[in-house]
Amino acid sequence: MSANVTIYTTTYCGFCTRAKRFLNEKNVKFTEIDVEERPDLRSWLVKASGQRTVPQIFINGQSIGGFSDMSALDSRGGLTPLLAEEPDPNAAKLPT
Repeated sequence: MSANVTIYTTTYCGFCTRAKRFLNEKNVKFTEIDVEERPDLRSWLVKASGQRTVPQIFINGQSIGGFSDMSALDSRGGLTPLLAEEPDPNAAKLPT
């Protein structure tokens, strides 16, 4: 699996822990960005994903939602193909 996976989290979020465990169990490498003390990133997440909650998970720059969304996508067989996609080298970088 070669996609770029980024997960925006906070330290006190149980669903963040579950999402990270889920990705680790699938041997998916990901970048974690803690937004707990980052109102700028929280505002960006609302604009980018339409959600105020964490975790917010992005695959190759595309928002897939939170843990429940990722789990449902996996159940439908849609997660593995996304994780296999090569990232677009010209795509805009996500904020860190």
